[in-house]
Amino acid sequence: MRVAVISNAEQKEEMLTKQTNKDVELIFIKDIAEMEMDESFEIVFFLGEIPKDFNRKLYFEKHIFINSVIETLEQKKFPKNYSRINAWPGFLKRPVWEVASQDKIITNQIFDAIGWKVLFVKDEPGFVAARVFGMIINEAFFALEEGVSTEEEMDLAMKLGTNYPFGPFEWARKIGIGNIFHLLNTLSKKDKRFAIAPLLSRKFLELSA
Repeated sequence: MRVAVISNAEQKEEMLTKQTNKDVELIFIKDIAEMEMDESFEIVFFLGEIPKDFNRKLYFEKHIFINSVIETLEQKKFPKNYSRINAWPGFLKRPVWEVASQDKIITNQIFDAIGWKVLFVKDEPGFVAARVFGMIINEAFFALEEGVSTEEEMDLAMKLGTNYPFGPFEWARKIGIGNIFHLLNTLSKKDKRFAIAPLLSRKFLELSA
């Protein structure tokens, strides 16, 4: 089985940490044009942003997995052969993929053939893990603004207390403040528990300026 993975260098490095069945060949590609020259790929992982001029009609016979943490399949109006995954920095190393799929039977067969574990989740913004991490990061910014502790102390406490690989501020830098801000902004429209910490908002505006 040949699987095309359109990714950047960091995503490729994280993907290579996964245990993959021996008869599966992951082919890492930098852009769509390179992939379109090879018709042998049945499965495609788009780990970056899909271009606006992307021609969906070319991929009706393939199974497509797109990195879309915030926007849902329903919002994107993708056909049945498309599924959502989380390819934000740090998440590709997790042993289980969270997948929002429109064809769970086929998707499960694909992941089983590749040798990866899959957890099917609802087609909602943030999946499960990104929602949790987004809320943890948000609460850390609330605590920092209130003077509860420092960034370094909270990062250390989280790693020692929960055995997380990164603390909340380390996660924020790794995932990207912009990603966290946009996720929380989307979630807070329906659930006020995700209301963005003022300090996080200011940090986002500073980085966006």
